[in-house]
Amino acid sequence: MTIRNPTNSLLVANLNSTSLEKLVRSKLEVLFKQQDEHQVELQGLYDIVMEQVERPLIELALKAHRGNRLKTAKMLGINRNTLKKKIDQYRISVG
Repeated sequence: MTIRNPTNSLLVANLNSTSLEKLVRSKLEVLFKQQDEHQVELQGLYDIVMEQVERPLIELALKAHRGNRLKTAKMLGINRNTLKKKIDQYRISVG
């Protein structure tokens, strides 16, 4: 169960009201620390992070709506054509 708090951040149930933003931030902090420690240059990080968040979001939203793209697009707050583009981009099976 996910709810919105007054600051408009998503809270994940059963994680002591930890926001999704905080979870992502903590993972990214580890990544940046590892990059610094190993002196590795990250490239294309924005696209990598967006795909790793967006793909499961779309997959789970589609599953919640039994593959109904119109309902899924409404839930996500995106245009149906944008959803189709993302489904194709990530090669998500809608079945």
